Amino acid sequence: MSEKTTEYYVPEQSHWPIVGAVGLFVLVIGAVNFIQQSTDKVNNDGSLGGIILALGFAIVFFMMFGWFATTVKESLAGKNSVQMDISYRMGMAWFIFSEVMFFAAFFGALYYTRMLVVPWLGGEGAKGIAHEILWPDFQAMWPLTVTPGGEHVEPMGAWGLPAINTALLLSSGVTLTIAHHALLAGERSKQVIFLALTVALGAIFLGLQALEYHHAYAEMGLTLGSGIYGSTFFMLTGFHGLHVTIGAIMLTVMTIRSMKGHLTPENHFAFEATAWYWHFVDVVWLFLFVVVYWF
Repeated sequence: MSEKTTEYYVPEQSHWPIVGAVGLFVLVIGAVNFIQQSTDKVNNDGSLGGIILALGFAIVFFMMFGWFATTVKESLAGKNSVQMDISYRMGMAWFIFSEVMFFAAFFGALYYTRMLVVPWLGGEGAKGIAHEILWPDFQAMWPLTVTPGGEHVEPMGAWGLPAINTALLLSSGVTLTIAHHALLAGERSKQVIFLALTVALGAIFLGLQALEYHHAYAEMGLTLGSGIYGSTFFMLTGFHGLHVTIGAIMLTVMTIRSMKGHLTPENHFAFEATAWYWHFVDVVWLFLFVVVYWF
């Protein structure tokens, strides 16, 4: 492996940003149509939206694979200077900050609903008139187990699969930290083993979350169309599941690269960036578990 250059490497023009923009556009269009069709009382199959959504994911994953492969080749060729390394770190830090703001918006919507809208509809404060005009039979409690359409849903408890998933994610943070220390110590076998274990824990988490969703839809009557409780529950946990999926893919790539010897104690920011992201996902889940499932 070549030594790091002392010059700041400027990449050549690339088509990957355009591919990524197209993929994200298709993904958003597909997600909107899928959610709309899934919550429609008449046409609730969501098939067309699901196809467009899957196509968007495919384009995005294709872009990620190609673009990241290019950056890996640049790193192995020794084109990344110390200044480039700083740029990568700043870029990843700002990316995670944007993700923090992303989830803050959803947590803010949940806070607004629980602390302001529910009391108003229940007749509290200056907005009490809304109780008589908008929803006279409304009971101010959370979670809202009765939808505006009069349907009854069962709230998701905290001490079943959610508690198991919490233990899995916390354990994955420990195994990832052990892998990081192994990398710094030059113990590649230990590094690969604990990285693979972290990926396995993430995969089990996603499998249990899929089982939880099936249980919610099939047995509890809890769906995206189950009022504000159902929509906020699935939006928060669903987007977190998406982030776990992305993190698991990143960890899988790091495992493969570790097996190939790409990562060294001196040059391993790709591993650090993945670890930052995964720990961020862990922290978000802790907030989700407490706010969405427990309280």
